[in-house]
Amino acid sequence: MDLPKYAVIDVETTGGKAGIGRITEIAIFVMQGKKIVDEFVSLVNPECHIPPYISQLTGITNQMVEDAPRFFEIAKKIVEITDDAIFVAHNAPFDYNFIRKEFESLGFNYQREVLCTVRLSRKIIPGHRSYSLGNICHDLGIPLSDRHRAGGDAHATALLLNRLIEQQGDYILAEQDLDIKGIHPDLEMAKIRQLPEAPGIYYFHNAENDVIYVGKSKNIRKRVLSHLSAKGKRNLRMKEQLVDVSFELTGSELVALLMESDEIKQQKPLFNRAGRRTLFNWGIYSIKDRNGYQRFFIDRIKDNINQPLDAFSTKDAAAVALSGWADEFGLCRRLCGLEQPSGACFNYSVHLCQGACVGEEPHESYNLRAEKMMEHLNFASRNFVIFDAGREAGEQSFVWIARNSVKGYGWIQKENLIREPDDLEDFLAGGTDNRDSRQIVRSWLRNNANRSTKILKY
Repeated sequence: MDLPKYAVIDVETTGGKAGIGRITEIAIFVMQGKKIVDEFVSLVNPECHIPPYISQLTGITNQMVEDAPRFFEIAKKIVEITDDAIFVAHNAPFDYNFIRKEFESLGFNYQREVLCTVRLSRKIIPGHRSYSLGNICHDLGIPLSDRHRAGGDAHATALLLNRLIEQQGDYILAEQDLDIKGIHPDLEMAKIRQLPEAPGIYYFHNAENDVIYVGKSKNIRKRVLSHLSAKGKRNLRMKEQLVDVSFELTGSELVALLMESDEIKQQKPLFNRAGRRTLFNWGIYSIKDRNGYQRFFIDRIKDNINQPLDAFSTKDAAAVALSGWADEFGLCRRLCGLEQPSGACFNYSVHLCQGACVGEEPHESYNLRAEKMMEHLNFASRNFVIFDAGREAGEQSFVWIARNSVKGYGWIQKENLIREPDDLEDFLAGGTDNRDSRQIVRSWLRNNANRSTKILKY
């Protein structure tokens, strides 16, 4: 069994509560067992004023963050570096809720299993006068430099976590924050701990064996345990009704995503209300204007009318994505609908736009870059099959796309000879073509472009 992966995190903020205050600095130290294997530290432009008393406490001033990246510019890095890791912080609800709220504003649901070193310290090393980071580090002889800066506090928290691991052990630590209060008495915890640490979907059942929740994970056991540790009224109500867990292995995260989407729509579980509806209601569209320039715009998706290039859960999330792609492909922000509809765009004034907005760049050369962005957003081919890991050795999963639609998914032995896609027909196990399933595949392809996944175009 692999050692647990921890992402030890600290954030500095403008003060106030999550959702009101904003993040000004973040530090992440990734640990495999007791060893730091990766790190990320950055100031963050909060896009609002930092009060003087906060600057006095942290040393972070408005001038320091003026040229720092905004949260949406580092959001992808945070998702990637904390992927499949336990979120660890000292007074974890504070840091976790601030980060969740920042992601919420981008239309992204950020969730991780959470471990609080304040609560953990009280359990493992009781009897200390205070468990604030400064005091507990002083008591244990743990060095703490740059107090109230994210890097210093996160590094000290990582050293504290090491000390707790020495006391308790790696594997027990991963379940240490499990809150058994409120769990239904008929739920067998021994069965939960025997769940597979592999990709798939899982079902929560109540006493009548009704499915009350469907989820997916690359690590079923870890994800289910995180549900049992979660707080909030909704989670408490779900724990009170949960008496059994079943699962289906998929081998592939993509297949798990598609299965989860289909199952939620079919089963309509009590605690999956959001997933019953179509999740992606805002789209990025393209049109050529009367001068021949390819323009992009954001609009609410209307079924069966002009399928979008890409789809998002909120208008703000679509705007953030379009802004990033406009910069990546060198497109005019005004022609992408991101600035005022007339006149030169801001980037033109600072020589970052080649002048399509004022007619200086010919539409032929501009449209070449616009078409590259469109290719990036759409399926690379109308017809293809994605082959990925199977549920066991010698097996592979597949997702079949035909005429830009999701034909389905299934599993096949690697030794089976596939001459053409129709040979997969007998191996289809499920799959529904709809806006959500197409978007799941599209997003997965973009985010996994460098994987060793085999894609067969035809």
